[in-house]
Amino acid sequence: MALRLAASTVAKKAGSPRLFSAAAAGGLDRMRSSEDFERVLDKFAEIRACAVLRTATSEACPKAMQASIDGGFKICEFTLTTPDALQHMADFRAKYDGEVMIGCGTILNTQDAEKVIDAGGEFIITPVMLPDVIEWCAARNIVCIPGCQTPTEMVNAYRAGAPLQKLFP
Repeated sequence: MALRLAASTVAKKAGSPRLFSAAAAGGLDRMRSSEDFERVLDKFAEIRACAVLRTATSEACPKAMQASIDGGFKICEFTLTTPDALQHMADFRAKYDGEVMIGCGTILNTQDAEKVIDAGGEFIITPVMLPDVIEWCAARNIVCIPGCQTPTEMVNAYRAGAPLQKLFP
């Protein structure tokens, strides 16, 4: 989070490293506004905690996520390893639009990212540093949070366009 806050200050002074103008000029599919991008980042900065849902069955998924939300989580991540994750994510996104920020993790390629965005995901989380997914998201003003294990991976993820990183010890 400290890297995000420091990066935000630097970006405002020096111009953001993201591809806002190039992406907008190119008319990329699934494009988000810079305001939406900042809204997602601001919510992560404010809340600083995200429920991560991984269930073995589709039936358990909505019950587990509802328990997370009832317990007070305001940012929730479905994982693609959960059966029917995109349908459940879309259902919760519709139910809690504006109240709970909903995204998806275990994204391994840009095709997965496209499906998540099409289903209404507000952010993307990858389990490792995947430059192609990060760059695809950055070009579209979609917040991508890659999993990193070293400071070098974190810096490389930031340089590729990921304003936040998930650090695994």
